[in-house]
Amino acid sequence: MSVIEKIAVIGLDCADPALVFERWLGDLPTLRSLVQRGAWGRLESCMPPITVPAWSCMATGRDPGELGVYGFRNRADHSYDKLTIATNLAIHEPRVWDLMGQRGLSSITVGVPQTFPITSPPNGAQITCFLTPGIDSQYTHPPALREEIASLVGEYLVDVKDFRTDDKQRLLDQIYEMTQRRFRVCEHLMATRPWQLFWMVEMGTDRIHHGFWQYMDREHHRYEPGNPFENAIHDYYVDLDRRIGELLAPLDPARSAVWVVSDHGAKRMDGGLCFNDWLIREGYLVMKPGAAGKRRFDVSEVDWSRTRAWGEGGYYGRLFINRAGREPGGVVAAAEYEALRSELIRKLEALPDHQGRPMGTRVYRPEDIYRRVGGVPPDLIVIFGDLHWRSVGTIGNPDIYTFENDTGPDDANHAQMGMHILSAPGVAAGRLDASLYDVAPTILKMLGLPQPEGLRGRSLL
Repeated sequence: MSVIEKIAVIGLDCADPALVFERWLGDLPTLRSLVQRGAWGRLESCMPPITVPAWSCMATGRDPGELGVYGFRNRADHSYDKLTIATNLAIHEPRVWDLMGQRGLSSITVGVPQTFPITSPPNGAQITCFLTPGIDSQYTHPPALREEIASLVGEYLVDVKDFRTDDKQRLLDQIYEMTQRRFRVCEHLMATRPWQLFWMVEMGTDRIHHGFWQYMDREHHRYEPGNPFENAIHDYYVDLDRRIGELLAPLDPARSAVWVVSDHGAKRMDGGLCFNDWLIREGYLVMKPGAAGKRRFDVSEVDWSRTRAWGEGGYYGRLFINRAGREPGGVVAAAEYEALRSELIRKLEALPDHQGRPMGTRVYRPEDIYRRVGGVPPDLIVIFGDLHWRSVGTIGNPDIYTFENDTGPDDANHAQMGMHILSAPGVAAGRLDASLYDVAPTILKMLGLPQPEGLRGRSLL
């Protein structure tokens, strides 16, 4: 294989293969050029396909169970009320830039989720991710880079503010502004810092999908023909394609690798299943008398002496069993645990949608899909309606089916399949479906570095 001096990973959170490869490739000259000379296809995400922990899975070659991270928020212990946000503090496996630094190789990372706070500075430059509380935090390495960024673009945007909003024009303007500033900073770093690996993640693709999918997708239940935002997602992809082209222009394709990747795809959201209301209806979750009406699920309102299971909302459902000897008020004996899980799986997978049609829900035991189960995992992972439905955690809803999102306007859910395009010397052009677990071993192979034992993926070379 030819010598590869630089690897540029362009991460597009939530970028969807159907949009890139099937609908709009003719309007995306940069990505089309990479497809014509590289390997491309779907990139299967982790289970569940969630930004946190998907990018960490990609950069470590480890699955969510091995990382002990099952979503944005995780149970800190087996108490009922202690949840923690899965920041960089939750990641204890080395990422590819950590392994590179041990060998004296330099990296630049920008916006890769779960890099805040900076706990182990890389050998190179780092700008943290959307989990950063604000640019008053120490969000750069080296620290002086923060002032350099301010002089370059003014206020750097780690994320858009309040992307679940009805003010769509403000959201759209903010997404463009965030993307413009991030790419400007990336161009500057690539030109002024030494690096063998450059890895950026743009969150604008995710935010625009969640904010504008109903305006584009004719199958979305809220779609209105001729609406003013019908081309918003398309036009953003076109703008993004131009920026990627400008970013990559200085690279020598004979000695450089470019990998455009997404952590998962996107699809329309048909509705939400009120998970805890369903558990109440079926007798698994019992609330204390008194409170009424639609409200946030509050563990202090639960009668734990009569409750066997409860759930959490999100793009997928997490079900927890109130197990004796594990939870403080556990009532499900160890001898009953597996039978209860099997019963819940059977009932959840048989759930119809609001019109009585099969929903297609799939339920997984963590130990069946992960090689190791660390942290405090859910007892069951629930994918409602092939991800066309999300899990709604509120209770007191008038029905178990809802078409209003409990966390604000949101048009899209995640899809299991993301996308990738790998253009590098020695890589044959053509269709090549892969897994996000293949990214870390492939990068290490390109750099001639040894792979840690037990990586889940394989090198694509």
